[in-house]
Order: sequence, then C-alpha cells, then structure tokens
Amino acid sequence: MSKRITVEELQSYLWNSAVLLRTNIDAGAYKQYIFPLLFFKRISDVYDEECEQILEEYGGDEEALEWEENHRFIVPGGAHWRDVRAVSENVGVAIVNAFRKIENANSDKLQGVFGDGAWTNKNRLPDRLLKELIEHFSTKTLSIKNCPEDELGQGYEYLIKKFADDSGHTAQEFYTNRTVVHLMTEMLKPESGETIYDPTCGSAGMLISSIAYLKEQKKEWRNVSVFGQEINALTSAIGKMNLFLHGVKDFEIVNGDTLKAPAFINKGRLTQFDLILANPPYSITQWDREAFASDKYGRNFLGVPPQGRADYAFLQHIIKSLNEKTGRCAILFPHGVLFRNEERAMRENLVRNDMLECIIGLGPNLFYNSTMEACIVICRMNKRTERRGKILFINAIKEFDRKSAQSFLEERHILKITKAYEGYETDGDFARVVTIQDIEDNSFSLSIPLYVKHPGQANDVDERLLQERYEDWRTASEIMKLRYMKLNNMLINEVEGDE
Repeated sequence: MSKRITVEELQSYLWNSAVLLRTNIDAGAYKQYIFPLLFFKRISDVYDEECEQILEEYGGDEEALEWEENHRFIVPGGAHWRDVRAVSENVGVAIVNAFRKIENANSDKLQGVFGDGAWTNKNRLPDRLLKELIEHFSTKTLSIKNCPEDELGQGYEYLIKKFADDSGHTAQEFYTNRTVVHLMTEMLKPESGETIYDPTCGSAGMLISSIAYLKEQKKEWRNVSVFGQEINALTSAIGKMNLFLHGVKDFEIVNGDTLKAPAFINKGRLTQFDLILANPPYSITQWDREAFASDKYGRNFLGVPPQGRADYAFLQHIIKSLNEKTGRCAILFPHGVLFRNEERAMRENLVRNDMLECIIGLGPNLFYNSTMEACIVICRMNKRTERRGKILFINAIKEFDRKSAQSFLEERHILKITKAYEGYETDGDFARVVTIQDIEDNSFSLSIPLYVKHPGQANDVDERLLQERYEDWRTASEIMKLRYMKLNNMLINEVEGDE
C-alpha cells in the first residue's frame, strides 16, 4: 500500500471512485461526495506520516504528537479515516461527525471545507455504497511521500475536468478550459511576493495556474498571497481543497456574492491586488442593479450596467480592485461586451480612461457545452509609456486545435498570442495597434473585425447556437452601420467642400 503512486494510477484511482456512484448519484453531484472523501483521506494519511516523522525526530516521545505546530492539520480523536472505516452501520453519520470535528479543530483553515452533502440520506447513499467508497479509497496511501502535492493536485484537476465532461449543464460554472487559463497567466506573468485575486474563483483553477507559472519559472511562490470569492458554497469549498492539495497555504477563499457583498475590504475601500484573473458568469440578469447604482465602493465609475447584463459590473469591480501602480487583469468575457449598444457609454469611459491594454478574440468551442467565441480583455493601471493612448487587438479565432468535440489551445497557439501581446505591434490580419481616436471614429465599438480582419470561414460548419449566431449578426450589423455613417459623413464633407 505504501509506495509511490504514478499519475496514471492516481487518475484511475480517483475516477473509479466516481464510477461507484453512478447508479445512485447524478453526475452533476459526484463532486459533492468524492472531493470531501479524497480530502479526508489525504488529511488522515498525511497526519499519520507526520506522526511517524515526529516519533523518529523526538526519539519516540509521544507527547510531541500532540503539538499542533508539528502538523499541517489536526485530526482529533475519533475523526481519523480508520475510525470511519471501522464503522459498519450509519456510516454517513460517522463521516459527517468526522468532518465537523476536523473543521472545528482547524477552524482558521478548514471551516466549511467539507461542504454539506446529504451523507445521512440512506436512500441516496446506503451504508453498503459508502463502505464500498471507503474501501476503494483505502486501497492507496495518500501520504506526501507516496503522492507529492503537485502530483495529487494534478490528479485533482484531472477529476475536476472529468466531472466537467460528465456533468453537462453545470460544467461551465465549475471548470474553465485550462489551456485558456494558461494563456491568461502567461500574458500577465505573476511575480514573487504579489497578491493575486479571482472575484469569481470557482474551483480556484486560475489562482493555481498563477502558482504553477511561478514554479515553472523557478521563482519563489510560497510568498505569494492568493484570494478568491465564490458564490456557490460547494464550489468555494472545492476551491479551498484544491489549493491545499496543491500545497498552497497562504490563501483566503470566501463564499459569497462578489457584487452584493465583496469580501475583501480595507479601511472602507476595496482591497487592491497586483494581479486579477477572472471568468465572471456571463451576462447574468439576477443581480441588484439598484444597489450597484449607489455603490459605496465606487464600482460604478464607468456607469451602471443594464439589468439584463452584469458583465460591466464585474469589470468595474475588478478594475477598482487593482493596485494603482502594479495592477493588471485578464478577464474572460462574451464578445457582446465589445459592441452592445446599451453598454456604449461605459465602453467610451473605459477607453478614455486608458486602462484597456489588449483585446484577444478566441475561437469557438473552448467552453463546455457552448460553441460561443469568447474574448480576453486585459487592463493595466499603469501602462508603459509607449502603449498609452493605444489598444492592441489580436484576432486569435483560428488559434486552436480540436479533439473529441472540445477545442483547446496548444503551446504553439499560446506562444503566438503572447508573443503578439508582448511585441505590441501591428501584424497583418492577426494583430493591430489602434489609437483611442481610431476607436472614437468607430463610436467606441471594440468589435475585433472593425480593426483586424477575420480570416475566411466560408468552408467551416457553423455549429453555433441561435443566440450566438444572433450576437454575431449584431456585430456585423454594427460594423455596417458604422461604415455607412463614416461614408455618409465623408460625402457630406465633400459636398460642403465643393460649395
């Protein structure tokens, strides 16, 4: 049982635990039960490993086992994995009791981390099924020696993706395409000692990507502080587990509504961060627009978004949360934010404030259960001198590969896009640097085809949903209208000149 676990073994071990639930639990609810059990097993096995090391270090002195500073987490008496494994009846009750004891013993770190799954519902989770799950997880020892943090974290990410693949409509809320997240991280380039924030953090994938970037760059990552807020209680708990399993210790994840009650406040103002990555929920309609109109944190400085689309509410929250000197952000949005009429005034204010640095158009099918094309909006509070008064547009709509009906970015795509961003120069039909005056001439529309020509797509099969085709039609209509206005003005000027 005690041997180094390969990545393939770990992935099979984790997924087979979910397979056991298939006849009793809907795929969308797997995460509610598998993740807490995995975390419980990991905590117990690491605790045992620490106990062995303590006894060896202190010459068998068992009193040292009680010293909290010798453990990552405290496992109280009766709340260990083996205690629950020994129970044959009312297993769900034993699991819940163990979870609550561990949370209470580590309240500063683990409060609420195990969620509120219906463990005691025997119709859904009979004792037989729970015993099978526990015995399955008991087949491997998840100590640090057997399964280092990075490898277990990768296994955890694999399970998140598998659940996204398997869970249908909940997937997009739960999982953002990791290749897109990698691109966003590569463009913002986290640094040691910085503060990193995601206001709609989901399972914390963007925060973990930032840490992974620092590790890959051989830079110190343990001095980075990460923060996140997530409205879904279960998903925020999963985010905490995900960070712990990746070895991240300096973090704070809060369950709550970012627009209604932002969690990170400093002296009556929003806390300011060095770097923000976000994939806000797209165009939500259920939010308190009236309260936002008189927001006490000044998050309406560009204007008040329409009730039917809260995208610019999240954008303004993010910008107000950026450090004035070092702050930069990358946000994943639907293309509509670039051209919708009802948000024109806010776009104009955003452009005139000269915080917008780059817009990248992405290809279709990069998101679960959606063929839509999204964009990445990059803002920087202190733009380099040569970039001031300018915005870079990158048309990366063709930069993706496809496998099993899912699109993803290869390293070559990420390299091409980041190289264009770093070079910040016009490059044929891929990238173009435009001025604020150029954008004003287009009535402050940021629609990418206005500035960078779309590659031909005549031979492609259009698999988009009706709403997405409608949004594309609106973009084309907006472009035609703007060009007509420009042509009309040119004719008027020419006639007036002849007179």
